[in-house]
Amino acid sequence: MNTTKTRQPEIRALIGARALPPLLLVLYHFYEGHGYQHFRPFDVFIAKGYLWVEFFFALSGFVLTLVYGARKFSYGEFLKARLARLYPLQLATLLIMLAMMAFFGWLASVNGTVPMYHQQYYHLYATWQSFIANLFLVQAWHLFPQLSWNGVAWFVSVEFFLCLIFPVYLWFSRGRLWQAIAMILAGLIALYLMAQWSGHGLDITYNYGILRGMADFAVGVGLAMLYREVRPRADKLSERVLSAVQVAVFALFLYAIYDTGWSHNPLDFWIVPAMAALILALSFDRGVIARLLQTRMLMRLGAWSFAIYMGQSVWLQLLHYNGPLPALPPVLAANLHWIEPLVLVIVCAGWGAFLFWAVENPANRALRSLFQRGKSPA
Repeated sequence: MNTTKTRQPEIRALIGARALPPLLLVLYHFYEGHGYQHFRPFDVFIAKGYLWVEFFFALSGFVLTLVYGARKFSYGEFLKARLARLYPLQLATLLIMLAMMAFFGWLASVNGTVPMYHQQYYHLYATWQSFIANLFLVQAWHLFPQLSWNGVAWFVSVEFFLCLIFPVYLWFSRGRLWQAIAMILAGLIALYLMAQWSGHGLDITYNYGILRGMADFAVGVGLAMLYREVRPRADKLSERVLSAVQVAVFALFLYAIYDTGWSHNPLDFWIVPAMAALILALSFDRGVIARLLQTRMLMRLGAWSFAIYMGQSVWLQLLHYNGPLPALPPVLAANLHWIEPLVLVIVCAGWGAFLFWAVENPANRALRSLFQRGKSPA
C-alpha cells in the first residue's frame, strides 16, 4: 500500500486575509454593546462585522478540502489534528472565564456590590451544565437558550461539528465542475433561507449555528473544487488580469456592504457571495491585493487570528467592570469614544499574540507529538 502523502502548497494570501477579520469582530462586539459613532461609512462597515464568521467557516471548508483532498485521508488522524488546533484555546479561554467570574464575584462581595456578571445588562449563561458542554465542544449544538462562558467559542463548537461530518463533504468534493457549482449554490441557498427566516439576518449562533456553519462550509468546499478545476488556466493569467479581478471583486464586496442597509436584516445575505468570490480571487496568490496580504505584519496577524478571536472576550468583559476608575484628562475624556475601541483592538492583538505563543502553538505541537508517539515512521 502506498502511504505517501502530498502536501498542498501554502496559500499565503489567505493567511494574510485572516489578519483583519478577528479585529473587525472585536470592534463589532464592542460597538454592539456600547453604541456606534454616528458616522455612517464607519458604522455600517463595522455593524456588518458579524458576517466575517461566514468568511472563516467558508475559508475552513476551502482549506481543509484542498489539504485533505490531496492526501490519503485518515478520519482518526484528521480529528486528532483538528482537536490539537482547536481545543487548547477553547480550554484555556474557558478556564480564564471561570477565573474571572470567581475573582469578580469575590471582589464584589468585598466591596458590597453586585458582581458584574449579575448585572441586568450582562447576559451570560454560566451554569455547570454549560461548562461541561464547553469542555466537550457541544455548547452551540442547540442545547442552551443563549451563549455561554466564552461566548465567541460557539464558533469552535460548530467547527468541531463540521470536523465530525467532514468525510461527507470530502466525498462530495471528488466531483467535477458542475458539482462544485451545485455545492456553492446549495450553501448559498441555505444561507439565503436562514437570513429570511431568522428575523436578524445571519446572526445565528447558539441555536441554529450548526446549520449556518454547514452552509458556509459547503460554500468553501465548492470553492476548493472550483479552484482545483480552474487553477491550471488561472496560472496562465497575467498579474495584471488577476489584480483587476481582485479589485473588481473587492469593490463588489464593499458595494454589497453599503447597499444592503443597516445590519441584521435579510439583505445581509448578499455580502456572502461577494465574500466567497473574494476568497477564490485571492487563492491564486498573485495580484495586487494578494501581494498586499502577504506582507509580514498581516501574515503574522493572520497566524494569530484564531487566538485574537478566542481571547477577545476577556477584554470585552473587563469593559463591563463598574468599579472605581481613575479620572481621565479632559482631552482623553472628550475623545474616549474613539480612543477606547482603538486601544481595545491593540490590546486584543497583543493578547492574541501572547495566547498564540504561550498556549496555541506549544499545545498544538505537544498534542501532535503525543498523537504521533508510538507510530511507525511511515
